[in-house]
Amino acid sequence: MAPKSLHVDYATVPKLIELVTYIVESISLGFDRWDEPYVRGPSLYFVIVSGTHAREYADPLGENTWPVDVCRVVTEDLDSFVAAAESVAFERDGAVIVSADGTIQKQMVRIKSPGPGTIDDGDEIEYADWMGTKHLSAVESSVREEVLAAVTLSEETGRVTVFEDGEFMDFQRGELGGLWRPNG
Repeated sequence: MAPKSLHVDYATVPKLIELVTYIVESISLGFDRWDEPYVRGPSLYFVIVSGTHAREYADPLGENTWPVDVCRVVTEDLDSFVAAAESVAFERDGAVIVSADGTIQKQMVRIKSPGPGTIDDGDEIEYADWMGTKHLSAVESSVREEVLAAVTLSEETGRVTVFEDGEFMDFQRGELGGLWRPNG
């Protein structure tokens, strides 16, 4: 495990997290069937990492891949990123790994639960009773040294959550938009 001092806060990372969050919120707000019974909404799980690989804490998730032919870098073409994210949200499962420079890994993954000695003893993980498997994975992955943030979209409610350092900011569908809301 890397020493805590190597957890670099890249100048572009906060903007990257905001951009991914904004796009995930847009996808949630663009789906208008949340209240219908037996309807599965879009679901997303992005993990923003400081390195380029997640092999130590992630396993490939079968045939689930990010469409790199549509969008390889988050910031290159936002329309392409939205199109790729929307298709993944309805057709694939697993976490999407995004490097701090915005490069998206093709293979979607299952993040492993941290084992003993994987996280600092001082790191505490805050859980909420509404968290499902994806959210539990995201909050646990967020305490890893290599993980800068995780952003999820709940398929049940449209809730968007940003996880950093074992803590989370949770936005119910009616609260989405934050800084981007015209009157908010």
